[in-house]
Amino acid sequence: MRLPIFLLLAALPAIAQRDFLSGDEADQVREAQDPNDRLKLYIKFARQRLGMVEQLLSKDKAGRSAQIHEALGEYSKIIDAIDTVSDDALRRRKPIDQATPLVAKAEKEFQTRLEKMKLSKARDFSRWEDALSTAIENTSFSIELAEMDAKDRGRDLQTKDAREKQTREEALSSKELAEKKAEEKKEDAPKKKAPTLMRKGETKKQ
Repeated sequence: MRLPIFLLLAALPAIAQRDFLSGDEADQVREAQDPNDRLKLYIKFARQRLGMVEQLLSKDKAGRSAQIHEALGEYSKIIDAIDTVSDDALRRRKPIDQATPLVAKAEKEFQTRLEKMKLSKARDFSRWEDALSTAIENTSFSIELAEMDAKDRGRDLQTKDAREKQTREEALSSKELAEKKAEEKKEDAPKKKAPTLMRKGETKKQ
C-alpha cells in the first residue's frame, strides 16, 4: 500500500527527515532551495539506496534481510518525497520542467531494477517482500505523475485540495463552522482606525 506524506518534506528541518536520509543528505536538501535541485538530489539518493540493496543481494550474509528491508523503506520514502516536492512546486507555480523528465527516466530505471530483485528468488525474500512491493508500487505511481502534463497535474491538485477543504469543513459542527467563517471574515475585513479624543478639525500638538 502506498504510504502518503501529508507534510511538505522539502520544507521540514533536516532533523525531521533523518528517518530516511542521512544527516549529510538532509543538509543537502535543506540547502537546495530550487525544487529542480531538490528533485535531482532525491533521484541521487534513491539510486544509492537501490545500489545498497543490490550490493547486499550479491553476498548471502546472515542479517542482511533487515538491512535490505531498511534500504527499501528509505527508498520508498524518497520516492514519496519526490512526489511531494513536485506537487508543492506546482501548487506554488514553480517550474520543475528541468527535473521532471529526469525523474521519469530515473524512475523507469529504478522500476526495472526493482522487478529484477523480485525475480531474484533470494532465500530471505519473504523477509523483505513487503518492502519491495511498496517500493514497486510507489515507483509506478510516481512515474505516472512525472509523465502527466504539468497543467493537468496542477488542476488535479487544485481539485483535490478543494475537495479536502470541503471534507474538513463538513466534519466541523455547525457552531465550529460558523466560528471559523466569522474568523475568516474578521481577518479579511479592513482594519479600523484607532479611536481619538480630539475634536473635529483639531490637530495633535508637537
